[in-house]
Amino acid sequence: MSIPSTRILTAGELQAAFWPAAGMLGTSLRFRGVEFLRRVDDLDAARIKGSTAGIPLLYPWANRLGCLQYRAAGRQVSLDSSSPRLHFDDHKLPMHGVPWSRLEWLVVSSQSDTLTARLDWLSQELLAIFPFPHHVEMAVLLRPVDLEIQTTVFADSGSPVPISFGFHPYFGLPGIPRAEWKLNVPAMRKLVLDAQGIPTGQETPQAPVTARLGNNGYDDGFALSGEQATFSIAGNGYSVVMEFKNAFPFAQIFAPKDKEFIAIEPMTAATNALCSGEGLRVIAPGEQFTASFRIQVHRSHDRLVAPREIAP
Repeated sequence: MSIPSTRILTAGELQAAFWPAAGMLGTSLRFRGVEFLRRVDDLDAARIKGSTAGIPLLYPWANRLGCLQYRAAGRQVSLDSSSPRLHFDDHKLPMHGVPWSRLEWLVVSSQSDTLTARLDWLSQELLAIFPFPHHVEMAVLLRPVDLEIQTTVFADSGSPVPISFGFHPYFGLPGIPRAEWKLNVPAMRKLVLDAQGIPTGQETPQAPVTARLGNNGYDDGFALSGEQATFSIAGNGYSVVMEFKNAFPFAQIFAPKDKEFIAIEPMTAATNALCSGEGLRVIAPGEQFTASFRIQVHRSHDRLVAPREIAP
């Protein structure tokens, strides 16, 4: 398979790269030449397999659905288990919507430190999976202090649109083993999951965590107290800070014990919201919905400065 065209953004000592023609995938985030994204060593293999890597958008739903049928915004949907546009987990449940490699975005504008791309959800193949015609725009802004990604859904085709997407960024720290990374997470409500990873509807309080990863593994979903939260990992003089800026009231933390990465995933809805309807937001025809997050990468002795905002 040919390598998609790469758009490289640069701001000060921070550099990021994206593949618009392949899911607007974030393929690199380097600070002073050091890579902080993970699972980016063999992106071609990930494309073929349908695996997540780097910073992928999970669209139109994040994580898994509990079954092949769902009803949302008044429409009944039956997914095809043999569809090449779907990816399935070990339990044969549809996972992460349409794989990033099968979503071609068109570049709207591009400068040295900004990139905006558009995805039209209008084809029959896509509407068979998510029958709500609309379009999505992703605006990426790189500043010397951070990378910000803003995603806007436009219900501009006469249809309501359920909102259930998320992102799955993979991070790692250089020169220090995973067990020694210090993880910081805010107080949240942990979602009780069944054996297939589907929320049961029950929650338990989760106190703030500031501790080394050690031998702890995570594959857990959480509800935030609001739509903003800050997470971080630190070690060897580096910090990666993940800030949910707006409209991401749920999170998933994925950090297998035997892997040198952690994924801190912003989500607009809980896992399986399309099927359960729990807390599912639906925008009406003519409306739009925007969610954003930002990633800071810095040395512990660097002074952080306030970033400029993405223009509306």
